[in-house]
Amino acid sequence: MDAMQKRLAPWLCGLVLGGLACPTLSADTVYQTTDSQGRVTFTDSPDSGGTALTLKPLTRAMPKVAVAPKAATARQAPGAPFMPYDRFTVAPLEGANALPPEPFSVDINVTPALRDDHKIRLLVDGNISQSAMHGQAFWLPELAAGEHKLQAELLDHSGRVRHRTPSLSVRVAAAE
Repeated sequence: MDAMQKRLAPWLCGLVLGGLACPTLSADTVYQTTDSQGRVTFTDSPDSGGTALTLKPLTRAMPKVAVAPKAATARQAPGAPFMPYDRFTVAPLEGANALPPEPFSVDINVTPALRDDHKIRLLVDGNISQSAMHGQAFWLPELAAGEHKLQAELLDHSGRVRHRTPSLSVRVAAAE
C-alpha cells in the first residue's frame, strides 16, 4: 500500500461499516390491523399481528415552498387585542353640540389605510346604522332630536367584529 491508500483505508472502511449499520433507505415494512369496529391502525411492530405492507421508497423530494414573512401590524404587546391600525376613531363633527335635524356625514379616521380585507360599519346608539363597507365615510339620515352616540366597528375578512371605536356623543337640535 502506498501512503495515499494507507490514509484512505480507515476512512473507506468506516464509510462501508457506517452504511451497513444504517437502516436501509429503499423500503420499510408497515403492519396494518383492523379492530372489531373497523378502525384501521398502522404500526412498525410485527408483533401487532397485522398484515405486512411494503412501502415503496420516495422517488423525489417535495419542492421547498417559500413562506412569506408575516405582514407587520401596529405595535402591540403579546396577547393585546387585535388592532392593525395606529388610529381608528370616529372623526369629531363640527357643531356636534347642536347638529341640525337633517342628514349629515360621519367620517372614520383610520391610519394606516384600511386593509382590502377589512370593512367598517357605523353604529348609532348601539344599533347598526349601515351595513359594513370598505370605506371611511357614512351618510346618516335625519336623527331624532336629542343625544346620540356614534361608534364604528372594524370587521375582518370573515365579518367578525375585531375592534370598536370609542363612542362619540352628538346632540341633534329640535326641528324649527
